[in-house]
Amino acid sequence: MRFENFHQNIICINSFTERTFQASYFSSINFKIIMDNETVIKKFYESFAQHDVEGMIGCYHNNVVFFDPAFGELTGADAKNMWRMLLSRGSNIKITFSNVHAEGNSGSADWQAEYVYSQTGRNVINKISARFEFDDGKIIKHTDNFDLWKWTRQALGFKGYLLGWSPFMKMKIRKQTNHLLKIFSRRMR
Repeated sequence: MRFENFHQNIICINSFTERTFQASYFSSINFKIIMDNETVIKKFYESFAQHDVEGMIGCYHNNVVFFDPAFGELTGADAKNMWRMLLSRGSNIKITFSNVHAEGNSGSADWQAEYVYSQTGRNVINKISARFEFDDGKIIKHTDNFDLWKWTRQALGFKGYLLGWSPFMKMKIRKQTNHLLKIFSRRMR
């Protein structure tokens, strides 16, 4: 996509359409935020796909709040260390992403992780829907949503099928992932 500013018109050209808008339709500040935030999301996932964890966490605000069904809520350094831990363990992970969108201070993307779960040797394909909020051009809030029961069926097999839906199993997974993160974070110091 190419953007050009010619006096009173902003021209947006991509492979699908060509449109000309009057500049008065856009606040130049809001237009900049939309493009910057979409770029941040793309950089985050491009870095993830290349196993560049520092590139990923460089997209995070220092006060980031992360949430997903496996870890629960993590803030700041814990959220960053979670990605460091996952990528240090998962050299076989394949990441793809699509449907990147940003508007104002929020954004979204769909992504997929394919890997072998190391504790069982089972193949996992996890489809995730991500939501973002931004502050100062960085991700301040990141929420990943996925079906934890589906994940447990893939990663744990029959045990995941029987118990993966239960609050007990969900809490056990969260307790285990947070314990592993604490150990990893201690080693990082």
